[in-house]
Amino acid sequence: MELEGKVALVTGASGGIGAAVARKLHEAGASVGLLSRRGDDLGLEGALGLTCDVRDRNAVGTATDAVVECFGRLDVVVANAGVGAYGPFLELDPEQLETMIDVNLKGTLYTAAATLPHLIAAGEGDFLSLASVAGLRAFPGEAVYNASKFGQLGFTRALDHELRERGVRATCICPGGVKTNFAIGTGRTEGDPALEGMLTADEVADVVLFTVTRPGRMRILTTSFRPMIEASWG
Repeated sequence: MELEGKVALVTGASGGIGAAVARKLHEAGASVGLLSRRGDDLGLEGALGLTCDVRDRNAVGTATDAVVECFGRLDVVVANAGVGAYGPFLELDPEQLETMIDVNLKGTLYTAAATLPHLIAAGEGDFLSLASVAGLRAFPGEAVYNASKFGQLGFTRALDHELRERGVRATCICPGGVKTNFAIGTGRTEGDPALEGMLTADEVADVVLFTVTRPGRMRILTTSFRPMIEASWG
């Protein structure tokens, strides 16, 4: 088992990509701390489910400390929690603007602030932020979502400069369309043919597992992948 003896922390872990990542890391042998607003442990043996809203910096810190106290260390962190809302910028609900910045961007920063000291103390580890192809390309109707995801990407790339010599790898995962409830909430409904050609949450989780199981001498900076139904425009 590739991650036997390792400890992972995943945010937004109760569903979608986060749940798939947590299951994949657990199957690979890692002990897993699952942070989400529901606090679900997904029924994974030995896993620790914790209620946590990543918009609350103190809550992220408390939950991180609980994971380390439970398992004794921290080796892999996946900042996955995210939300999206789409439409012309000037028509966007101000509350949706605040939520996307608070969850997608500030939630990633808060997760890093709480977890990186533990990775640095161990002298090695992986910090991954789950962004999007929207962090690489601008799309109409996604101005604020783009802003939050571009921010994630820039932040993670800067972390690489600061952490590489301390043994910690920083990777930004940027998938295209993924068939989860997140995708259904963008004007699509269950059964929409456009959903069928999208990536699955498990396929994204496979990329996460591949990234954290590379030899220690190698790091993946940014990886982007898209379903075959999506063009490479933008």
